[in-house]
Amino acid sequence: MTNPTIAPFLSRRGLIRAGAGIAASGAMLGNARPALSATNGNEPRKKPLVIAHRGCSALRPEHTLAAYAKAIEQGADFIEPDLVSTKDGVLIARHENNIADTTDVAAHPEFADRRTTKVIDGEKITGWFTEDFTLAEIKTLRAAERLGAMRPESKRYDGQFQLLTLEEIADFAAAESAARGRTIGLIPEIKHSTYFAGIGLPLEQRFLDRVAASHYLATAPVIVQSFEVANLKWLRPRIGAYPRLQLLQLTVPMDMRPADVVASGGSLTFNQMLTPAGLADMKAYADWVAPVLQAIIPFGDATGKSGPLGKPTSLVRDAHAAGLLVSAWTVRPEDYFLPTDFRGPGGDAARQDKACIAYMRRLIAAGVDSFFTDDPGLGRSAVDGMA
Repeated sequence: MTNPTIAPFLSRRGLIRAGAGIAASGAMLGNARPALSATNGNEPRKKPLVIAHRGCSALRPEHTLAAYAKAIEQGADFIEPDLVSTKDGVLIARHENNIADTTDVAAHPEFADRRTTKVIDGEKITGWFTEDFTLAEIKTLRAAERLGAMRPESKRYDGQFQLLTLEEIADFAAAESAARGRTIGLIPEIKHSTYFAGIGLPLEQRFLDRVAASHYLATAPVIVQSFEVANLKWLRPRIGAYPRLQLLQLTVPMDMRPADVVASGGSLTFNQMLTPAGLADMKAYADWVAPVLQAIIPFGDATGKSGPLGKPTSLVRDAHAAGLLVSAWTVRPEDYFLPTDFRGPGGDAARQDKACIAYMRRLIAAGVDSFFTDDPGLGRSAVDGMA
């Protein structure tokens, strides 16, 4: 099992597994949008937003209606669909385009010959890939828990829920918003942007087309995320019709380059992006920066060995000085993912709910404007318990 200090990188983005071993125009400046609240896009927030990472993925299989429903019930401000494409160009919610570990595809003999090996964002991966299936074929599959040994409650739902399109998630959020009398934001992540463009399935225009076709996506708070840079810069001048749509740059504290920078032969690294100068450049096209937890309050060391929680870095202060909002990813309740001084008895899979809430409050005290969590119920408790 991977060391807890590195594990958040791995589970957030397959790109990081590959890389761990290894200018916007002046007219765009100053066009960042006001901070989004859960109820009014122009209303200042006094408390950070709770973002349900792939839904309530600590308790239900990620990116399913069950995960999103549980997250909304728990009080999440935003739910997150990671977006990839089918063969026929439909945007669906999966953490990666490789669906070997998150669906029952291996149990379908009719798809056995589609198992293959590809290079995705510089990493050689074997499995089944969404771009090799039509939406109709995808709908014959059912979701499975990726971390079954660690999350048995979620695993017991294996095989029950179908894979979802962006439209289905938006309609569900709209229905839940109407039923509960509160607006539920969406924070989609565009996955493998350069890769999909390279195989003739670019994601960004497809996403904008879906926004234009959906009253909810066009009017509700929506934050588009990516680990790549060029796609966010491409989106910036094209989202003017949607005043509640914002852009978020995902980062990791590493001297590695985003996939699009690698593809274009550029030299920009994530570490450079997180300097004061890099954050100032980022403000030209993004409203938010999302660093990994350890970039805000370190724990562990450069070798990947975990340790106790340290003191906050200057990153939140630097980002705010550049005019960017800050969202941290990703807080998980299991012992395995927590700093050593927040762990308890029971082993890696044991939940430490009170300690997790305490950890979230340390992040809140460090000044974050939102945070991703696999258990938004704990996040709600952390935020609502603030003085």
